[in-house]
Amino acid sequence: MKLSTVATAGRQTWGIVEGETFFDVGAALQSRYVDLKSAVAAGLEGVAAAKAAARSFALSELEWMPVIGNPDKILCVGLNYEMHRQETGRSVVENPTIFARYANSQTGHMAPIVRPRVSSDLDFEGELAIIIGKPGRYISRADAFSHVAGYSIYNDGSVRDFQRHTIQFTPGKNFPDTGAFGPWMMTPDELGDLAPLRIQTRLNGEVVQESTFEMMIFGIAHIIEYCSTFTRLEPGDVIATGTPGGVGAKRNPPLWMKPGDIVEVEIDRLGVLRNPIEQEA
Repeated sequence: MKLSTVATAGRQTWGIVEGETFFDVGAALQSRYVDLKSAVAAGLEGVAAAKAAARSFALSELEWMPVIGNPDKILCVGLNYEMHRQETGRSVVENPTIFARYANSQTGHMAPIVRPRVSSDLDFEGELAIIIGKPGRYISRADAFSHVAGYSIYNDGSVRDFQRHTIQFTPGKNFPDTGAFGPWMMTPDELGDLAPLRIQTRLNGEVVQESTFEMMIFGIAHIIEYCSTFTRLEPGDVIATGTPGGVGAKRNPPLWMKPGDIVEVEIDRLGVLRNPIEQEA
């Protein structure tokens, strides 16, 4: 299944996406689940069956919201592709580099990524996102995939000069409306084997990042195992798994996203996350 959080007819809801149609399962199951996060926590029980009774909408009628708008936590993996590690000049490490995003830094598919008034150094970072379905602590790599509810696309937009203020990434990763998340999450049974899938970021139609997931330094099971050692993973938690090489900050001259640009992140079989760039008022 493909599952999205959207706004339509003046209200927020969630449901199933099939082709060019959205089925408002959130309204059909409102007595059981308040949002997609709560349905994920219940293992998506009854969601597929509810489609038959759900009102349908054309995708053109929707306003896309972040797939999970209220995660308990958003964990992000830095420097997780060798090409990106090399272009940054960072040392080889034994464990994943982890930092956090706040939920209110997110934006949805087709919604603007906003360049803040205090910086012009807005960078793109196309990534695969994991949505946790089953809670857990000290999760083994062997059990890691049983904790995954689905996958989505993330653009971990970075305000680079603020990120460079110190060795900590947090300020540059949490400006409002800089982390795009969507359009939907896809359940693992539909997406299939991740390793050979291609991820590609395009800025105004030009390819600026491209890789496959088999090029990750730390794989998904390793990331889940590591993160669950220092925090309890909860249903609806989001893990952005890192970006390939080619980021704008490491180009000569640097390539920054600017108002009027269109940025797209595409993952094979999963879809395309598309966002215009706007200037903060």
